[in-house]
Amino acid sequence: MRIYLSVDMEGVTGLTDPEEMHDGGRGYERGCELMTGDANAVVQGAFDAGAASVLVNDAHGSTKNLRIDLLDERASLIRGPGKPHRMGQGLTPDMTAACFAGYHARAGVPHGVLNHTWMGKEIQNVYLNGEICGETRLVAGFAGSMGVPVALVTGDEAVCEEAGELLGDVETVAVKKGIDRFSAELLPPAVAWRRIREATARALGRLPDFRPYVVEPPYTLGVEWNSTAIAAACSIVPGVRLAGPRHTEFTTDDYHEIMALFGIFSMIGGQVACGSGRYG
Repeated sequence: MRIYLSVDMEGVTGLTDPEEMHDGGRGYERGCELMTGDANAVVQGAFDAGAASVLVNDAHGSTKNLRIDLLDERASLIRGPGKPHRMGQGLTPDMTAACFAGYHARAGVPHGVLNHTWMGKEIQNVYLNGEICGETRLVAGFAGSMGVPVALVTGDEAVCEEAGELLGDVETVAVKKGIDRFSAELLPPAVAWRRIREATARALGRLPDFRPYVVEPPYTLGVEWNSTAIAAACSIVPGVRLAGPRHTEFTTDDYHEIMALFGIFSMIGGQVACGSGRYG
């Protein structure tokens, strides 16, 4: 078995503060250690289940968060910016299954800890083929376009509910229960990591139960921005059109272009927003 692991940060064990999400913020270094702990729990569970290899992708922000010196030595890590497929970098059709750790609920979910979709405040909503879309759906669709099923999702309780609605009987581990966007009831790391490890092994032991999440092409990515200026700037990208004052759309038959476009949108949106806070 070749296992793929995409690791975000907002859904990581023990984290609730936006400061913990970016370099230089209060608690960031400890946040990176906890993020690596969640990743290691998946890696350990995968090898317990007989995996031959595990490829880990740092899928949060700068993509320079996971501690390579603390990562399980049996895994390999994709790290650093400039990855064309961002949160799905490294996914290939020969992967046996994909796992998502540290994921979070889509924008607007009331009890979703640090809920957002791709950007903290610039994006109000994302739509894929007309249906509302969070990061779980986005990356699951990318995996599904290559025939790879998602076997495991870990994060807050809200993203586990989202994954169940989207993917069916996928294995999930809720490491925290959201009270509001910046507060939650937390599991201690030792408890969370044991549950993640056990759930990963259990998931990979029942792979025939999972099917790839397939979105039928053509793929239309709709983004509702919080700003007319960001929408106008993004519409300059070839193929992107304005569908409203704050709404852009892009249609393609290649899901790889959907993933790549989000990276371009992030750069444009971040610049137009004048470097304001990530989760304001």
